[in-house]
Amino acid sequence: MLFHVQMDVQIPHSLDPEVAAQLIAKEKAYSQELQRSGKWRHIWRIVGEYANYSIFDVEDNAELHQLLSNLPLYPFMKISVTPLCRHPSSVREDDS
Repeated sequence: MLFHVQMDVQIPHSLDPEVAAQLIAKEKAYSQELQRSGKWRHIWRIVGEYANYSIFDVEDNAELHQLLSNLPLYPFMKISVTPLCRHPSSVREDDS
């Protein structure tokens, strides 16, 4: 199943900068692992914001929830999820 996920990150200014840096490094490693596995198919930064639009390709809602809730920055995120399906007018065969 494909999902469009918007993640808005709001790290509190009161968080220790070293802790924030460690969380950001763990987040990068985890997200790149998911990208290499094919679960996190696309990620785009939203210009001028600490946010992204992403496409996930997972088995079901439960798997997506597990992946998202394991993000190190999850406690500091506002997340919106939209399920997707292939459009009948698409000319691409690999977008299902």
